[in-house]
Formats: sequence, structure tokens, C-alpha cells
Amino acid sequence: MSITARILLGSLVLSIAGVLLFLSLVSRRVGQAYREAVEEPMVDTAEVIAGVIANELETTGSFSDSWARGFQTANQRTLHAQIYSVLKTRISMDLYVTDSSGIVQFDSGHQENVGRDFKAFRDVAMTLQGHYGARATIQESGHQESDQRGLILYVAAPILVKHRIWGVATVYKTQRDVDEFLADTERTLTLVGLSVVIVCTVIGAVLSRWVTAPLAQLTAHAIAISQGERPPPLRLPGQHLRVLGESLEQMRDALEGRKYVQSYVQSLSHEMKAPVAAISGASELLQEEMPEEQRTRFLTNIRTESARLQRLIDELVALSVIENRKKLEEPHRIDLSALVDRVVRQIRERSAAVTINHPAGQPAFVSGDEFLLENAVINLLQNAIEFAPADTTVTISVERQGKMVVVKILDEGPGIPAYAQNKIFDRFYSLARPSTGKRSSGLGLCFAREVANLHHGSVMVQNRRDSQGTEAVLTMAAAEPSR
Repeated sequence: MSITARILLGSLVLSIAGVLLFLSLVSRRVGQAYREAVEEPMVDTAEVIAGVIANELETTGSFSDSWARGFQTANQRTLHAQIYSVLKTRISMDLYVTDSSGIVQFDSGHQENVGRDFKAFRDVAMTLQGHYGARATIQESGHQESDQRGLILYVAAPILVKHRIWGVATVYKTQRDVDEFLADTERTLTLVGLSVVIVCTVIGAVLSRWVTAPLAQLTAHAIAISQGERPPPLRLPGQHLRVLGESLEQMRDALEGRKYVQSYVQSLSHEMKAPVAAISGASELLQEEMPEEQRTRFLTNIRTESARLQRLIDELVALSVIENRKKLEEPHRIDLSALVDRVVRQIRERSAAVTINHPAGQPAFVSGDEFLLENAVINLLQNAIEFAPADTTVTISVERQGKMVVVKILDEGPGIPAYAQNKIFDRFYSLARPSTGKRSSGLGLCFAREVANLHHGSVMVQNRRDSQGTEAVLTMAAAEPSR
């Protein structure tokens, strides 16, 4: 998964999780707030009704049926109360009255409850004891409502006649009307949440673009370098990316310098033949009788070519000092499987005529210099490809064998002639390539052997026993597990 996709996915997951948590907390609190807002006016209503009933009892001495007629008339009316986005079409509040024993004297919503004992219900029991009485009951027996959630809210007030509790007046209503307001609020919150998710996703896309654009430039720069191009230096934002870009430039300079040195050594080996031939020819001619002028000219040529040869030898010695390091300065823990996989991906782009087979293997760690090991593997693999006929397969594998890690490269080429089997690791020794007849500098296998020695390993190139071709084996000690 790309970095851009990860940032987008992370932003989406975080925004959705945050919105869901926010909606859950807010919905719970809004629901509680709505119930609180409904209960408060119900308290006022219950107190007013209790006061009116108490006044009626003190005046007439009895509880009249005018309450039943009033509620019946109100229930028959059709309302058109548009309360913001909710249209209220009927009243949703009822009343029941009990005496001091908790016996129902009147129930506007359920006449069948008259005569029943409600003293066990919290609203009646608490009010008769002189406390605030309220309850919320889910479809309590005798008070069935056609309500989606089945929740009924009850709020009671004492009926005081001559400072004595005559009974209880309880107003009750279903949760249905509250649910309509809650549903509308939840729809609004959901739309806000979706808007937040969309905004966070857009911000995540912009952020991912801002973060990954320099990385994409760095990747394109590295690919261009691996393909032999020379792109201009990168100017990246931020300290870490800037250091990474500078490191890439330094790596490119090092790689190009290495390639230049190898090419230069090949040119030097070729150039050495000319001065040696000139010195040899001049020395033979000087043994014969000749005019002094010619003798002087030949002696001048010998001195000139000797100086040229000395210069070439000094440069070769300097190169030998660079390549023949005695020990690794700062060895690192390296996954050789990942390193080989990276090398194969690089070389596949340049070796279309030969198929490179690289079976996926388990991680195999060694301790060493990643740059040197990578170049050693490149040299061994490139050598196998150059000797492999077109439309054949070169196989490279990495496996752990006990305490050793083995890189094995198999080709289907002509193999190593008997006369060359003891010379292939010699400096500047090279065999003609079957496809072109050309020879290389003869430094690749020598370099691979030196790298193996530097890592206390070994490299071996021999003819295959199972079929035609060559087998190259690089063996190194496995690294100790990291702590």
C-alpha cells in the first residue's frame, strides 16, 4: 500500500471513529436533555392540576367528572402546531388521580384503571410520603401506548386539602413526541458528521499529496539514476528530506566514481600494452648499429614510455589500495534476501534477452557493508547474464543453511573451459562473451572475491553438474539475532 493510500485511509478511519464517538456521546446527552426539558414543564402541569383539584375538593367536597369531559374534548381536537420541524397534531399528555390510599379515582387515558391500587408505583408512593415522585416505565401494565420505544414518563404532585395530602395527581405522556425531536436532531448530527468525514478526507488527501510529493520526486530521481541518467540535483523541503536528497546525490557520486574507476582500470590495462611494446621494440633496435641521432630518439622514446608506464602502474596500485580494504569499518545487519531482490529488480530492466528467476525466500541476515555486497551480487549476476544465451533463464536464490547464508546463481551458458577454471578470479582475466566475442575488464569476479574475503566468506564459480551452464555461490556467515 502506498504512503498516499495509508494517509488517506488513516484520515478516513480516524475521522469516522471520531465522528461516531462524537455522535454517540452527543446523542446520549441530547436524549437526556430532551427528557429533562420534557419533565420540567410536566412538573408545573402536575402542580397546577393538583392545585385546581385541591381547590375543587375544598369548595365542593368531591372530585367532579369535568376532568373527564375536558380531556375527552381535548383528545377529539386536531392540532396543527408546527414546532420547528415537527408537526404536532394531537395532545400527548394524560392524567390520573389517586386518593391517599393510592386507589385510582380518575384516569383520562385508561378508564379501566379506576379502582386499581397504584400505591406500589414510585410516583404515587414517593408523593404520598411527601417527596418528589416521578418515574419512566416501559409499557407498564394498564398504560399500554402505541409507542415505538414503549417508554412512558410520569410526574406526580400532591393534592393538599387543608394541609393534608388528600391524594396524588400524576400527568403522563409517551416518549413518542420526544423521539420525533430526537430523530430530527440525530439526522442533523449525522449530516454534520458526514460533512466532517468528507472535510477530513479532503484534508487527508491534500496532506498526503503534500507529504508524498517530495518522496515521489526522490523515487523518480533514484530510478533515473539506476537507469544511468544524470538528473539535476533535487531541492527538497524539510531537513530530513533535504539530508536524504543530499545523501542520494553522494551515493550517485560514489556509484559513478566506482563505475568510472572500473572503466579507467580497463583503459589502463589496454594502455599498458602500447608503452611496453614501444619499450621492447626500442630496446631491440638499440642493440644494432645506428646513427647517434636515431639512438638518441629511441632512448628518448624509452624514457617517455617508461614514465608513462610508471604512471599507469601507480594509478593501478592506488586503485588496488581502495579495493583491498583489510576490514569493514562499520558493519551493519543486512537482509541479504531483500538486497538480492532489489538487485534483481534493477537488472531485470536492463537484461530483457535473458529471464531472471528469483524465487521468494525467507529473510537471511548477514553483517557487513551493504554497498559492497550489493555490487558483488551485481557483478556475479551480470557475469552469468552475459554468458547466458538469449531466451534462457538465470536463477538466483538466497537461503539459510545452518549458520551460513548462501547466494546461488545458475545460468545455462557454455560453462567454463578447462584451461580457464583456475584463472577466472585473476585480475584483468576475461573470457570472450559468446554473443559478442568481446571481453570485459576482468575485474568483476576479482571484486566479488575481495568482497567475500572482506566479509569472512567465500565465492565459488564452477560448471554445473546437473546440466550445462555455470554455478556461482557466495557464502557468508549468518548474523546473530538482533536483541
